[in-house]
Amino acid sequence: MSLINTRVDPFKATAFRRGTLPAIFFVLVSLLTGSARAVGDPARGGDLFRQNCAACHSQERGQNLVGPSLFSVVGRAAASTADFSYSAAMKRSEIVWTVDQLMAYLKAPRKYVPGVKMMFPGLPDEKDRENVVAFLATLNGAASASPRAVDSKVPPTSH
Repeated sequence: MSLINTRVDPFKATAFRRGTLPAIFFVLVSLLTGSARAVGDPARGGDLFRQNCAACHSQERGQNLVGPSLFSVVGRAAASTADFSYSAAMKRSEIVWTVDQLMAYLKAPRKYVPGVKMMFPGLPDEKDRENVVAFLATLNGAASASPRAVDSKVPPTSH
């Protein structure tokens, strides 16, 4: 009996063959870096944006309304639009708008950052938040980023 024949080749082990180990690594890196991708439906998110957000927020670069423009908001530091007057609470927040941060904030903005100016009560439904965040992730200036961008001049149906 030879010891060479009884050794286990780590690259032939089940975890490597099935891709489990790389998948676990990817999930851990995503969770640790806060760089999870928006998993919702951007088209449905555009509808929800129009219904809940467009009265106060533009999706266009540099076009602030009652609230700041949400163009390229994903990955941007909170209170960083130069020509918008943010609340002291938002300025102190030190938030970077990752997918996870947006998901938490949009659930109940005034609870997440007490003292913010935004009067919107939030989106309690997680799937709605996923869809809105997926839509916001398309507002980044790439040529293919906004084929389903909504008309921000359409009046919202509820707020």
